[in-house]
Amino acid sequence: MHIKIILSYNGSSYEGSQVQLHTKNTIMGQLYEVFKSLNIHSKLHASGRTDAGVHAFKQVMHCEVPSFFSNMQKLKDLLNHKLPPSIQIRHISPCSKDFHSRYSAKRRVYRYVLSEQSSNPFEDAFITFISKPINLAGMQEAIILFEGEHDFSSFKKSGSVTRTNIRTIYKAKVYAYKNKTILYFEANGFLRSQIRLMVAFLLKINEGNLNEDDLSEQLENIKIHNKKPAPANGLYLSNIIY
Repeated sequence: MHIKIILSYNGSSYEGSQVQLHTKNTIMGQLYEVFKSLNIHSKLHASGRTDAGVHAFKQVMHCEVPSFFSNMQKLKDLLNHKLPPSIQIRHISPCSKDFHSRYSAKRRVYRYVLSEQSSNPFEDAFITFISKPINLAGMQEAIILFEGEHDFSSFKKSGSVTRTNIRTIYKAKVYAYKNKTILYFEANGFLRSQIRLMVAFLLKINEGNLNEDDLSEQLENIKIHNKKPAPANGLYLSNIIY
């Protein structure tokens, strides 16, 4: 049976979402261990990878399960009982054989959470705390430069190999929510560490260390002004749109 899985996770204690040879301490590593305990040995496919420390509200995966798992609620309850509290299955449903969690996705949505308040031990793994006050209007003017189709070669992690570095960002915005600042990115896909590199550039503009002309130069791959990404802890995979 072909099934679609929607899950959330706190990524702060994991070494990313993908399977790694040297450790089982990844999101999929944990899932595979639990699936094996239920005698499910099929391959899991995710909508995309998240780096170490990155969280997810709505990660999507698909896989095959034996036909005797016809009760999706029971399967969900079994998985959540066995999984650590930092990973939670939100929904499981049968789906078409044509559905692919990665290749069927049309858009991906990420949010990055910032706070100007003093850091604290209860939120430090989930929010990036900054000391410089945020100029919302100025950051909004800068973030919209990312919208459209661009070659993001200068906004990806060094050493990562992709078929193409061209991505289309449909929407990029900044807004205040309660006492936080949220950076929103919606695109057909993202390169490895792309969002964290974009956020880092925006923060440097906010600090007055770089400007919009510098951003345009790096976006057009004329000159690289910054290659240090923002911290992972403020980043959330928010939605996958099919």
